[in-house]
Amino acid sequence: MEPLTEHRPVNGPAVYGFLRLARAPATRQEALAASLAEYCRQHELLLSGVFTERSTDVVSAAFTGLLDVLSLPDAYGVVLPSASHLGPKAIAADREKRIEAAGARLLLIRDSRRPRSAGHRISNSSSAARPRRRSRALDAET
Repeated sequence: MEPLTEHRPVNGPAVYGFLRLARAPATRQEALAASLAEYCRQHELLLSGVFTERSTDVVSAAFTGLLDVLSLPDAYGVVLPSASHLGPKAIAADREKRIEAAGARLLLIRDSRRPRSAGHRISNSSSAARPRRRSRALDAET
């Protein structure tokens, strides 16, 4: 009898990370790259590379490289710690459109566009009393 799928290595969809770190120390870059890797591991995604933008220019080699790899046949999407890593609002909106036009999904570890609750849930079920567990990748500083 063959082992179950969970017991065999399976390559998940290929994603690429993108970090915008204009004035961040190397330790912050390492921590954010680790949070991308952990997120991908938890969601069975294959992190195929991380592009890091160090400049504040509108046109960057890192983003151009990201768009290039998104044209590969096995590219599934882009994973970011938060939407702010796409840049200021005007630049981010354009970049999001370009990522979507490439046919890729935009995956955010922390979606800052959604309103966040204070941690209280109202529910009639008994499971509401249990505290929610958070993963390290979701709690990572962005």
